[in-house]
Amino acid sequence: MKQDRVLLAATAAVTLAAAGWWVLASKSEQSGQLQQAEQPQSKAAAPKPAAGMLLVEPAKAQALGIVLAEAKAAGEAPLADLPATIAPPPNARVAVPATLPGVVLRTFVVEGDAVRAGQPLATVASRDVLTLGADLSRANARLGVARSSAARLSQLSREGIIAGGRADEARALAAEAGADVSEKARILRMVGGHGGSGTYTLSAPIAGRVTKADILAGSPVDGTSAPFVIDAEGRYEIVAQVPERLVGTLRPGMGLRVGDSVGTVTAVGTTIDPMTRSATLKAQIPAGPGAIAGRAATVTVLGPAPAGAVTVPTSALTRIGSDDAVFVAGPKGYAVRKVRSAGGDASTVVLLSGVRAGEKVVVSGTSALKALAQTN
Repeated sequence: MKQDRVLLAATAAVTLAAAGWWVLASKSEQSGQLQQAEQPQSKAAAPKPAAGMLLVEPAKAQALGIVLAEAKAAGEAPLADLPATIAPPPNARVAVPATLPGVVLRTFVVEGDAVRAGQPLATVASRDVLTLGADLSRANARLGVARSSAARLSQLSREGIIAGGRADEARALAAEAGADVSEKARILRMVGGHGGSGTYTLSAPIAGRVTKADILAGSPVDGTSAPFVIDAEGRYEIVAQVPERLVGTLRPGMGLRVGDSVGTVTAVGTTIDPMTRSATLKAQIPAGPGAIAGRAATVTVLGPAPAGAVTVPTSALTRIGSDDAVFVAGPKGYAVRKVRSAGGDASTVVLLSGVRAGEKVVVSGTSALKALAQTN
């Protein structure tokens, strides 16, 4: 009986020990599961940026000096670059002749100088001017005598001392002497002559730029040459050669750019030169620092931009690998966009693809973003 009680007690102890172990194991397993469930939340991996996206915090963007500009819909796009020559329009060139023979005493301008209307160009000593001055002095003397005589005879005619015909004749002689004085004075004014010094001055008849100054101090002029040529400023003519493949594509009225100057196409030839296989294009541009008659230039003809084309500042365009690219601002960074450029000028460039109108592109700080793009 005593042995049975001992066995019963041992069995109960074993059962309680097993139950305790099961409870502890269950709690340990639940604790492990909770830890495994909480671990992804506490150690979540950072989100990976999308392909071509650079994640840049606003503070870092400011430190990198990043500045944005908005892409705008393009109205025009470059169609062709053509070799050309700058020339003045046919009616804008004026020759300044040396009207009387003489010797050049002094010059005041050289080729390339800008002049205003009436500005002195050179002073010429001429014997003819001395003669004209002397003739004018004699004519003035005769005019004075003729007027005095006409006044005296008119008085005598009114008093009935002489016939009225003599007074009329005297007045006619005075009028003739006055006309002689006026003619000689007009000639001196026309040549810019100074009868007392025997010199005359060549002056600019229009405002413009001196494109020819074939004259030196001490050299003779014969009165039949034009030592100066002045081109009127304000507009110039462009003469360019259009390849055969573009004849019919370029039309009058299209825009045209030469450096920083923008002009308009005025005519496009329809006859192909058999030697050069090209036609002639003419355009007009306003005066500018680079507009000099005779200078060779490359002109860009502008046409309507295709749908979706935009303009952005030239500083936005960069080169990544072998592709043109820009950085477009997004909610959390900057996207690297490959673009297709159609050219532009010193300040703007036309993009045919890769950027939509209204998007913001990076125009300053592109070098720093390019370095980040190449290291990612």
